[in-house]
Amino acid sequence: MKLEFDPSKYEDQIEESTRRLEIAKSFQEPDRVPIRISTGGSFYCKLFGYNIRDYYTNRELSIEVQVRGLKWAFEELGDDRTGYGLYLDLGPVYEGLYFDCPIEYPDDTSPRIVPCLETPEDIEKLEIPDPEDHPKVRWVYQEYERFKKLARKMGLDHLPVGGGFGIHPPLSCACAIMNPTLVYELMYTEPKLIHKFFQKLLLAFFKLRDFHDRFFGVKTESIGLADDNSAFVSDPMYREMVMPYNMAIYERYGKKGRYLHADGPNDHHFKTYADVMKLTEMDIGGFSDVENAKRDLGGKVFFSGGLNCRDLYYDFERARPAVERAIRIGAPGGGYVLAIGGETYPGVNPDTLIKVVEYAKEVGKYPIRI
Repeated sequence: MKLEFDPSKYEDQIEESTRRLEIAKSFQEPDRVPIRISTGGSFYCKLFGYNIRDYYTNRELSIEVQVRGLKWAFEELGDDRTGYGLYLDLGPVYEGLYFDCPIEYPDDTSPRIVPCLETPEDIEKLEIPDPEDHPKVRWVYQEYERFKKLARKMGLDHLPVGGGFGIHPPLSCACAIMNPTLVYELMYTEPKLIHKFFQKLLLAFFKLRDFHDRFFGVKTESIGLADDNSAFVSDPMYREMVMPYNMAIYERYGKKGRYLHADGPNDHHFKTYADVMKLTEMDIGGFSDVENAKRDLGGKVFFSGGLNCRDLYYDFERARPAVERAIRIGAPGGGYVLAIGGETYPGVNPDTLIKVVEYAKEVGKYPIRI
């Protein structure tokens, strides 16, 4: 299959979306509410009929899926995305690679880490390796270089290629390499041990990010964190046990921008995010309520969300009420992007998704009249 993607065809579209987003980021109202749909490899595999497991293990197939996905997004979906490119997509496996946990590759789904820490003693013995000497870290960056060469060989040298090796912030990282229930339990029964655990994982985050910056010759000054597991702890516990480590990351790498993704429901943390952590941008996830986000983040944090994938598996009429509610509550005053919180899961109806974007463009015009 001949792969083609000409970014110049979408220059006007990208410029218009960029202007719209910049106005919204300044907490003003553009012509209509911006729309961003986070479609990725797994969704595209289902759309085009590929096995998701093959996407994560076959680099040539990964490139094919990504290019076809880019064309579909710009030509069929028509949301307000402003970027394009290829990315070495290995799936949610980096903690497993770094901490030497088993990784499973089930049929037609994303790979998953098998937690390798089972006891408090395992936490005590955990060592943080140097990325320079870590064979799996080196392998990922070598794979990135091979991925770039393969893209050039396939005639796609005009597209930027992203990659690298990063892990989640300490709580979510811990829940990747240890049973999450045990992590939550130890936060209450062995807080000193968990602080030691999180300090080690923070050091790992620093080492890997600094290695990334050295490899690419950059300095990270805006950073996004995916802190999914924070949904399952109270806000007082979050402030005591989790926030200090996330703040250490933001203070070191977030001088210009602090982004947070959380699958949610994270509504009970919204005031902390806005007033204490001073986030600049947040994806509220698919399980948080846009009304709570508008109340606590509005005018302070530029946020996206409002839709859940469960709203979009069926026909457009099932999705319409969720779209209308999200725009009616989130859009007034700017500072908001209509989005599927988190990511678009495989199996979401692509025709419904296209109709949602079309409808949101109509009813999301300012001033909002829903």
